[in-house]
Amino acid sequence: MLILAVIALVVPAGFHYMGGAEAVKSEAGLSLEIAIVLLVCYALSLLFSLRTHHHLFKGSGDPEAHHGTVWPVGRALAVLAGATALIAWMSEILVGAVEQTAHSLGMTSVFVGVIVVAIIGNAAEHSTAILMARENRMDLSLGIAIGSSIQIALFVAPLLVVVSYFMAPRPMDLVFTPAEVMASVLAVAISAQIASDGESNWFEGVQLLAVYVILGIAFYFLPEMAGAHK
Repeated sequence: MLILAVIALVVPAGFHYMGGAEAVKSEAGLSLEIAIVLLVCYALSLLFSLRTHHHLFKGSGDPEAHHGTVWPVGRALAVLAGATALIAWMSEILVGAVEQTAHSLGMTSVFVGVIVVAIIGNAAEHSTAILMARENRMDLSLGIAIGSSIQIALFVAPLLVVVSYFMAPRPMDLVFTPAEVMASVLAVAISAQIASDGESNWFEGVQLLAVYVILGIAFYFLPEMAGAHK
C-alpha cells in the first residue's frame, strides 16, 4: 500500500516535469483517472482487511479478553461517526488558527501545509500511536501511524480530486512539487526499513524524529516559489 501511495505521487509529478508544455493540458484528466484507481484500491483494501483476510490483522492478545460491555454495531458506528465529526471540527478550528499564526511568524505556505497543518490535523492519530507505543504495542502503533498516511494518500487526496470537479473553481490535480515527492519517497523507504525487521527500540525512534526534523528544516527554508509547480 505504501508503494502504491508513493507511485501515485511520483507519476503525476514526473508527467508534469518531463512532459513539457503539452503535458499541462492533460494533467487534470490524468489526476482524475489516477484518483479513481486509488479510491478503488482503497475500497478493496478495506474489503481485504475487514472481510476476506481479517485474520491477518488480529492482535497478538487473547481474542476472548476484553473489558466492559461489548457495544452493538449500530451504537459503535454512531459513536465513531460522532467522534469523527467532532475531531474534524476541532481540527479545522486549530488549523485555521495555526495558519494565521504561522504566516504572521513568516512561515511559508509550503511549510505550513506540509509540516504545521499535517501535525495539527493528525493530532488524534499521533496521540493514539504514542499511547500505544508507551504500552509496548508497537504493531498497533505502527499500524495507526502508517494507516493514517495511507488513508490520506489513497482516500483523502483522491476524494478531494473528485470532489473538486463539483465544488472548486477549477479541478485539483495530484502534481506535487519535487520537494514533496522527495519527502514522500524518503518516508516510504524509511518506514519500510523500520517495519521490516519486526523490532523496535528507542534509538530508532530518535532517528525517525531526527529525519522528520531535517525534512522540516528543509521545508522551512524552501523559498515560496519553489513550493509551487504552476
